[in-house]
Amino acid sequence: MSGTDGTGGGSGPGGGLLVAGTTSDAGKSVVTAGICRWLSRKGVKVAPFKAQNMSLNSFVTREGAEIGRAQAMQAAAARVEPSALMNPVLLKPGSDRSSQVVLLGKPVGELSARGYFGGSGGASPGEKLHAGRREALLGTVTECLAELRRTHDAVICEGAGSPAEINLRRTDIVNLGLARAARLPVVVVGDIDRGGVFASFFGTTALLSEADQRLVAGYLVNKFRGDVTLLEPGLEMLRGLTGRPTLGVLPYAHGLGIDEEDGLRVSLRGAVRESVVAPPHGADILRVAVAAVPLMSNFTDVDALAAEPGVVVRFVDRPEELADADLVVLPGTRGTVRALEWLRTRGLAEAVARRAAEGRPVLGICGGFQMLGERIEDEVESRAGTVEGLGLLPVRVRFAAHKTLARPAGEALGERVEGYEIHHGVAELLDGADEPFLDGCRVGSVWGTHWHGSLESDGFRRAFLRRVAAAAGRAFVPAPDTSFGELREEQLDRLGDLIEEHADTDALLRLIENGVPEGLPFVPPGAPRIPRPQGAR
Repeated sequence: MSGTDGTGGGSGPGGGLLVAGTTSDAGKSVVTAGICRWLSRKGVKVAPFKAQNMSLNSFVTREGAEIGRAQAMQAAAARVEPSALMNPVLLKPGSDRSSQVVLLGKPVGELSARGYFGGSGGASPGEKLHAGRREALLGTVTECLAELRRTHDAVICEGAGSPAEINLRRTDIVNLGLARAARLPVVVVGDIDRGGVFASFFGTTALLSEADQRLVAGYLVNKFRGDVTLLEPGLEMLRGLTGRPTLGVLPYAHGLGIDEEDGLRVSLRGAVRESVVAPPHGADILRVAVAAVPLMSNFTDVDALAAEPGVVVRFVDRPEELADADLVVLPGTRGTVRALEWLRTRGLAEAVARRAAEGRPVLGICGGFQMLGERIEDEVESRAGTVEGLGLLPVRVRFAAHKTLARPAGEALGERVEGYEIHHGVAELLDGADEPFLDGCRVGSVWGTHWHGSLESDGFRRAFLRRVAAAAGRAFVPAPDTSFGELREEQLDRLGDLIEEHADTDALLRLIENGVPEGLPFVPPGAPRIPRPQGAR
């Protein structure tokens, strides 16, 4: 591949590939990251790209743009700085029916699914203004991709959901719509651990139009357990049926613990973050309970806690599950007022207040910090007006139309800390705090801050856990050598190993360098005719 000296570019655009999936959670994000790390290790200047992402887990780039957290992870795999170009459209769900639209890193409005996908019936005036604009976003998306291809040797694009969502094909900008516009070869990933992977591969291909099928160059099996030779007859039959090869069978890999894309799909009961299999450094373990609030966002904040030997992290939704917790975390959320009501309805608010009165540790991050305050004034997110908070921190929060997007750095507990901020709520600190805590404060054993990602700073995390252990009466000692950054790098290297050891890398390179192969056969019946919307001419 040209440009492997690291200079990037050349006179023409760099190569590209689209990683699609038979379903959501088929493994597109991790395969994209794995390909990025494999190429980076070969000296290829590579970048990730996802045209449109729907996720509550996001990240702030150095230029102050908000993108999907998965794309930031993929950029780390590629060893490049994250950029808004890598995720030009981000949808952040605020309910089952509406999402905040983030365009090129900045929020531009709140739209219903109907408004975003082009319908206007029953839409608000603001939605009517944006109705039908989704198709126009394809121009912005392809421009971002072209710029990345101009400055990199290769761009590995990730699709969304399934390319065979025939109801959305007319306005698709992230799967075959993007591949058609940019002439990208497509590799489809299927999760064999779910079962039905052959039917999924065949059905996905057969539901695409003839023009779309010409771009589908092969398949990747993900999460295979057992003897791969038992799978080979099926792969040969699939090739006979579709005329397309399977470019790899990736084994099931435990303990990767990479950033998850969508907080809506996390289990709300008893989910435990994957962590290092290691005994506690001291005599005790620490138990961390994370309240699984509605519209939970950036729950990846607790990954750094789960990486500590002897720290057990779980998500909970009942007050009795807080009883044995040494630390309770109220995480970020896209619906602070809604989450606050959920805490009260579930009895968790009372349990958290009782903990605070007993001097037992509580940490609020972003929306969780806002809930710990005295009062919330919200005419932006929930439009609920003035709502009483939990009253555990001397803070009043007013929601502003402008979203704070920042990458702060500072010091807390005697240690250097870095983080990132994504919030509409503006906190006013009142008198009564025992000490400042990042941009927030501490009262007794209750801490609150708007900073996401602060626990990834190793020295600060250890200092914080020592304070938690002391307040909880636990003989827990943080391991002195746990490096979250190194653990993340090891996980990304494991993803690169999966591709290098179990995929047909020569075939992947040919696709990236040479584009769509000629002569890929049509698999009937093809896409059904999509009826025009009512009223269309």
